[in-house]
Amino acid sequence: MELNTQNVTTPPRAAATVVMLRDTAQGLEVLLIKRHDKSDVLGGAHVFPGGKVDASDPQMCTPDVLDQTPDALRGQLNEPHLSLTEAAAIFVAAARETFEESGILLVHGASAARALTARTMLRAGHDFASVLASAKLRLATSALLPWSRWVTPHMPSMMKKRFDTRFFVAAMPAHQTAQHDNHEATASVWLTPRNALSRYWANDIALAPPQIMSLVHLARHTDVQSVLNAAVTQPPPTIAPQPFDQGGMRITCYPGDPSHSTATRALPGPTRLVYRNNRFEPESGFDALFS
Repeated sequence: MELNTQNVTTPPRAAATVVMLRDTAQGLEVLLIKRHDKSDVLGGAHVFPGGKVDASDPQMCTPDVLDQTPDALRGQLNEPHLSLTEAAAIFVAAARETFEESGILLVHGASAARALTARTMLRAGHDFASVLASAKLRLATSALLPWSRWVTPHMPSMMKKRFDTRFFVAAMPAHQTAQHDNHEATASVWLTPRNALSRYWANDIALAPPQIMSLVHLARHTDVQSVLNAAVTQPPPTIAPQPFDQGGMRITCYPGDPSHSTATRALPGPTRLVYRNNRFEPESGFDALFS
């Protein structure tokens, strides 16, 4: 991934991403998918399933699709400035993008067979709304718990677009398997947060700063329930990274850093990452991710 040096003046696009979690003998694991190398958004990087809110998502914000009211969903995001439809559409986008990119269906009553049928319909060209309507399925928005909100700065470091992305956490549904779409995502892997960070440090996989910092956060938890409990007991923090150049290097700082306009920390781990070795990394090395 190359460093961007251009300012982006357009407002950030609303987007959603889902950190899918499961418990294993190795501990808590997270699903990462590899974006297509030619993608103009983090091409070649390992990310969590997600994408921008589409025009069709607000149209799905109806009682026959949602299992919670738009008012309840807006309250969970802790963003009272959003309209009810805007808030609900973010949850729809999170579920839709997760299904499209990883084949995981966050609905009520999705057996392995129904999930496979839905995936087959999607691959045949049916849109998400048609898939749900055909199978008479309702979204399990209650399975999506807001975790954090990331707002791309005017000088994005790893792309030339801006997003206002709500990160959700969700437990992997029973009896389903993840299967990347071989279009937007060309590979997928389940890893513990620490193993994912170790592979990034060894240059086995590429990670963008929001994924690095999110994995650092998740590495503090031992199992899925611990993450879900944390998600429901605290409002999702807003992280607005603030980049600057110093000594010929790009530095991205986060709330709590002396160079950030917000003095209060929003996340555990380092408060800044430095672009060197063709990637972002903590100033004092790998162990700083866990200090």
